[in-house]
Amino acid sequence: ERRSFTSLDQVPQHLQQALLATEDRRFYNHWGINMMRLAEAMMINVFSLSLRQGASTITQQLARKLYLSDEKTLTRKIKEALTAIQIERTYTKNEILEMYLNHVYFGHGAHGVLMAAQRFFGKPVQELNVPEAATLVAIVQRPETLSPIKYPERCLERRNLVLYNMYATGALQRADYE
Repeated sequence: ERRSFTSLDQVPQHLQQALLATEDRRFYNHWGINMMRLAEAMMINVFSLSLRQGASTITQQLARKLYLSDEKTLTRKIKEALTAIQIERTYTKNEILEMYLNHVYFGHGAHGVLMAAQRFFGKPVQELNVPEAATLVAIVQRPETLSPIKYPERCLERRNLVLYNMYATGALQRADYE
């Protein structure tokens, strides 16, 4: 794997905010499982009779990436939740965020934000501007189908959603969002 470690203090604040605004808005307020989000997702899925909404926290996603498979089974979800709780008991929130940013896959062989910044923008992660950071966060959801190389239009749409999420959570001012 093309992976290189970077400490959280080297990751731009706007990239961290983009990730939290899009993937786990209550990251600093839960213990590995966001029960409110889980209940909301279950209701949406029940009423739509499909799996339209996910509710995995960043910690659950990290648990899956480090220890579990991507299979969509109830057993895996239970293991993921239990592992997330253990991760939360062992590490600080910032350590969890740092691990996530160093392990997440961005497609095209890039694991972690350092390699992704190099792969997609040819620059160190510290030099990413807000739209570039939002693009990396956009890719996280589905690296293969949101690739800015293969599917630039899809990636741009998702990037704009990430920017909106930043605006909606107060991480981005209206003028900067526009």
